[in-house]
Amino acid sequence: MLKGLSGMMHALKQAQAIQGRMGDIQSKMADLRAEGSAGGGMVTVTMNGQQKLLSCKIDPAIFATQDAEMLEELVCAAVQQAQERLGEVLASEMSSLLGGYDLEGMQKALMGQSFPFPNS
Repeated sequence: MLKGLSGMMHALKQAQAIQGRMGDIQSKMADLRAEGSAGGGMVTVTMNGQQKLLSCKIDPAIFATQDAEMLEELVCAAVQQAQERLGEVLASEMSSLLGGYDLEGMQKALMGQSFPFPNS
């Protein structure tokens, strides 16, 4: 019983520490940038960490084709690539800011499943 309570207290302390770092993460998100491109660079987009589209550059040569459907597909593909890269950048930032915290273990502990906190 006491071991379970100790694990729960550790989980709560860990949650409070993470909450304190979330402000840092949120302020960094607006400064993060990710770029995506499609069509061999004919369409390039830039997004910030809040997933706001900051720019969309389209090579003027693409308009010569007069293929609106292709342009639409290229824009969508570039945005998708930027979102994927942004996810990677955000995961890396979260990992570095929360380094050493076992989020999955904390979730299980708070739900009463187990208390797997390494390096406590």
